[in-house]
Amino acid sequence: MKKFRILVLIAVVAVGFNTLQAQTKVGHISTDLLISLMPETKALNAELEKLGKTYEAELKAENDKLEAKLKRYDAEAASQTDEVNKQRSVEVQQDQQKLYQSSQIAREEIGKKRDEKLKPIFEKAKAAINEVANSNGYTYILEASTLVVANGTDILPLVKAKLGIQ
Repeated sequence: MKKFRILVLIAVVAVGFNTLQAQTKVGHISTDLLISLMPETKALNAELEKLGKTYEAELKAENDKLEAKLKRYDAEAASQTDEVNKQRSVEVQQDQQKLYQSSQIAREEIGKKRDEKLKPIFEKAKAAINEVANSNGYTYILEASTLVVANGTDILPLVKAKLGIQ
C-alpha cells in the first residue's frame, strides 16, 4: 500500500512538473542589438559625436596656444634669467594640467549626457519587450548574449515591429 502511495505521489509530481513545463514559454533577445537599431539611439550617437567634435576643437585650440607659448618660451629661454625660466616652466606645467583637466571634464560630460539620454531609450525598449512577451504568452525572456544554447524563440523581430523599426 505504501509503494502504491509513493508511485501515485511520484506520478502526480511528474504530471505537475510536465504541466508546468508545458506552460512555460521562453524567448530571447539581444537588447544591445535592439537598442542599437532604435532611431533614438542613432540620434543620440549623432548628438554625442557633434558634442565630442566641439570639445575636441576647443581642446585643440587650447593645445595649439600652449604649444605656441612653449615654443616662444624655449626660443626666449637663453635671454631670460633662471628665475623667469623657472616661473615660465611652472606656468606651462599649470597650463598642461588645466588642459588635461578640461579633457577629463569633457569626457565626463559626454558620458553623463550619454547615460542621461540612454535611460529613456532603455525604458522604451524594456516596455516593448514586456508588451511583446505578455501579448505572445512568454513566461521568460532571456538576454541572448548570455545564452550558451538559444533554443527558445528570438523575439527581436516582434519587438522591432512593435517599435516600428525596419
